[in-house]
Amino acid sequence: MTPLVLFHLIYPVCVLTITLNSRYSPASPPPGKVCALQSSFEPGFVAEGDYVIGGIFPLHYNQEMPDLNCTYRPSAVKCNGFDPRAFRWAQTMRLAVEEINQSKELLPNHTLGYKIFDSCAYPLTGQRAALAVLNGPNEAHSPTCTVFLILLSQISYFSSCACLSDRRKYPTFFRVIPNDDYQVKAIAQLLLRFNWTWVGLVRGDHEYGRFAVQGLLKELQGSKVCIAYQEMIPLLYNRQRALEIISQAKVVVVFSAEGEMTPFLRDYMKENITGIQWVASEAWVTASVFTGSEYYPYLGGTIGFGIRQGHIPKLSDYLQTVEPHRYPSNTLVLELWGALYGCSPSPSFSSLLPPCSGQETLLEQHSAYMNTSSPRVSYNVYKAVYAIAHALQNLLLCKPGSEKIHENFHITCLFVSKLQHYLQEVAFSIDGEEVNFDLKGDSIPYYDIINWQRGSGGKIEFVNVGLFDGTKTAGKELVIQEEKIMWAGHQSEVLVSVCSASCLPGSRKAVRRGEPVCCFDCVPCDSGKISNQTDSVDCTLCPQDFWSNTERTACIPKKVEFLTYDSLGIALTAIAVVGACLTIAVLAIFFYHKNTAIVRINNSELSFFILLSLTLCFLCALVFIGEPTSWSCMLRHTAFSITFSLCISCILGKTLVVLAAFTATMPGNNIMKWLGPRQQRVIIFSCTLIQVVICASWLIDAPPFPSRNTQYEHSKIILECAVGSSLAFWCVLGYIGLLACLCFVLAFLARKLPGNFNEAKFITFSMLIFCAVWLAFIPAYISSPGKYADAVETFAILASSFGLLFCLFAPKCYIILLKPEMNTKQHLLGKEKKQEDQ
Repeated sequence: MTPLVLFHLIYPVCVLTITLNSRYSPASPPPGKVCALQSSFEPGFVAEGDYVIGGIFPLHYNQEMPDLNCTYRPSAVKCNGFDPRAFRWAQTMRLAVEEINQSKELLPNHTLGYKIFDSCAYPLTGQRAALAVLNGPNEAHSPTCTVFLILLSQISYFSSCACLSDRRKYPTFFRVIPNDDYQVKAIAQLLLRFNWTWVGLVRGDHEYGRFAVQGLLKELQGSKVCIAYQEMIPLLYNRQRALEIISQAKVVVVFSAEGEMTPFLRDYMKENITGIQWVASEAWVTASVFTGSEYYPYLGGTIGFGIRQGHIPKLSDYLQTVEPHRYPSNTLVLELWGALYGCSPSPSFSSLLPPCSGQETLLEQHSAYMNTSSPRVSYNVYKAVYAIAHALQNLLLCKPGSEKIHENFHITCLFVSKLQHYLQEVAFSIDGEEVNFDLKGDSIPYYDIINWQRGSGGKIEFVNVGLFDGTKTAGKELVIQEEKIMWAGHQSEVLVSVCSASCLPGSRKAVRRGEPVCCFDCVPCDSGKISNQTDSVDCTLCPQDFWSNTERTACIPKKVEFLTYDSLGIALTAIAVVGACLTIAVLAIFFYHKNTAIVRINNSELSFFILLSLTLCFLCALVFIGEPTSWSCMLRHTAFSITFSLCISCILGKTLVVLAAFTATMPGNNIMKWLGPRQQRVIIFSCTLIQVVICASWLIDAPPFPSRNTQYEHSKIILECAVGSSLAFWCVLGYIGLLACLCFVLAFLARKLPGNFNEAKFITFSMLIFCAVWLAFIPAYISSPGKYADAVETFAILASSFGLLFCLFAPKCYIILLKPEMNTKQHLLGKEKKQEDQ
């Protein structure tokens, strides 16, 4: 396995590697296998030792690519943008190595050396640095370029990509920073915790960003969080491309290092874009380069997950020992001075900066370099160096005669493979924290939740507002002190980031075609459906006997409706009672004047039958008022149909008598003998009996019954009497109509009966009104809703009853009560005038 394979996915290229000191040289190169070094890649800091640790740090956060026109050898990549924070990491490694070399307990008979390289936050440069680690302190004279196949052990302090946990691809990789699988899980929980459903994703152009975004998208699957957009900061920074990353989302998650973020954010600051709630990955959440007061309006309120902090007692003092006069030829130290003080301690370093002595005092205000109060990445570097030292210690203690293990190539390989085993099994404590690795080479998943708040002088301070402990059970890992958080725009309230505002109860979400599920319209629930929660996906249908309220937020019992004794019912009741009383009054008048001519001529017996049946017809209307019951439903239609059949049958008998009387005046006609009182009773009984038979069949086969009609008007329960058999119902009405039509025809034929009082005319007119009422009833009944159907039928009964009462009996009552002089046989038969003429 070549060392290059071990580094091609690592970004940021932040690893510590261990190789053997070059003085223990393996076998000489085979004959004819000679290679020439094409260019030199020198470390920034070098120290010799029995075992050399290679450190790769992003000491610069940007790079300038050479012109690749393939006509000449390109120059080396030029690194720009010195990063004091990463320089502090490198110094932490040097401090740890020196502490171990001075220790009497850890590797007492051996020394550690180091080679520190700059990756320029660029993967290809990091790969080159990894290969340079193998070449020993003097790259130009190293034999590594021959046939070295060393399994190079690495411990990363900042490479969190989940891809590196694949032990088949990276069997020698360890890290003291948590796997990004835990970070994306933590970020997903954070987004859900604050109901941020419309989120932008920005990542760097490298494996770290790509795998982190993939992991976050996987973690958010099935949740209510939608991704507004995914954008990538180009590796070779392009301002125009960066400015295209403009978000409609108020919350933006960024997986990147501060090296890429710096030019990106500066361009956003120039565009004066504010109000964005940044969610930072651990790669830049504690980047001191952004602590300046000029960043606060744009980055204040940023929240993210930071690496667990620790304590390094001697770090602050050690950092202050790094001065230009101690390292006059080290360009990194000169760049540090230029970054911190904006001056050049050496004339040969930069002519663009003002000169300075190089003896300026490092102060805490230079937090990008001197921030040692809560070291995080530096603490990871510190732990990584000690992990290597403890693994070497354990290996050497368990390997007698290890001084001779470098004598040949095979023993060297054996040594390195055993070192990996001891790295896997290492376990020690620093400042009360246990350091070890799981089977994938990962460390304990633990993050501090960092919030960027305004500090003294307007600068940004990193405030710890919670933690994420990946060792806890699912759902309990995240602990946040929300009252301590300051959000973007210096707000104490949680910022809202949604594509569409929440749908209030009473409405549902309707997803817009072709857009994410977080973008929706709020559609009011249909009648009969409710939603009693915010952002309901669907409206719930109310139970059968319930209906939605006006706001569509609750199901309420349906209004029960029937023809009760409300204003309409009372009016119909009053009319029915008045009609019955009038009929009884007419009956009393007729009974009192039963011996007068007008009563006797109009067949008093039939008149009394008609008046009795009309009284029952008026009273039948009362059965239609009130809550339907089994008995009232059966009684309604049968009583009304039988009483009306009786009434019309009596009128039919009277019509036949009138017609017979008219035809009896013709010579030879003896029809009156067939229409005596007995025959009249038979006709009335027979016609009524037919209706009784129909009604009896109806009640036996399919009687009317009370029903709860919820279909006609869904918001109400209409209590009504179902007819049971529609055929029987229309047969009943049809039979009454048949009798009425027969009466009308016969009366119409006898309309020219001589005399001052022509009964046939009144019967004709009464039947005309009766038929008109019931013909109008049919469409009105069918189209009337709820209780109004019963009201229409009741009104038809009353109207037709009043029509019969007034048409048949009003003229007679007028003569009886107001014109008694006309109540004579001669006058009624029209014989008075003839006698006067004689």
